[in-house]
Amino acid sequence: MAQLPDDKELLLQFKDESTRERAYTSIIKKYQEKLYWHIRRMVVDHEDANDVLQNMFIKVWKSLGNFREDSQLYTWLYRIATNESLTFIEQQKRKAAVSLSDDESAISNKLKADKDFDGNKLEWKLQMAIQQLPEKQKAVFNLRYYDEMPYEEMSRVLETSEGALKASYHHAVKKIEDYILNH
Repeated sequence: MAQLPDDKELLLQFKDESTRERAYTSIIKKYQEKLYWHIRRMVVDHEDANDVLQNMFIKVWKSLGNFREDSQLYTWLYRIATNESLTFIEQQKRKAAVSLSDDESAISNKLKADKDFDGNKLEWKLQMAIQQLPEKQKAVFNLRYYDEMPYEEMSRVLETSEGALKASYHHAVKKIEDYILNH
């Protein structure tokens, strides 16, 4: 497989009308899988994750020309993916117009409906525990635990101070530990 150009080169190509579509396609190829899994961990369902990813890349197409490059392209993409995921989750909650506990059980039921679900396996308990977290804590936990994103970069993605992120991650880990030990 051919090596994709670096982000600076891709951004230069995107600014040129004659190479814009090729640059956009390369950006998608380069980041699609990482962004899909980031979104999937937040919205759980595969189809929902694909929808959010599509919406996110539409936003990227419309906004990339205005990208100021005051952060890494990767950071900017993660910020859009996170915001699109949180927006999707809020829309789902409004659509359902049910209490938070009903909403959480709906997400838990999606997990349990997965053909590979085994409630005794630690990985499933972890997923169930993550689904109990408030949305912002869930985003922080996923970025740190799964994506191993440094707090400094996470601060740019989530537009929150590093201290607040560290506290949020600590609280999320504590809640997850409590859930796993008690279920």
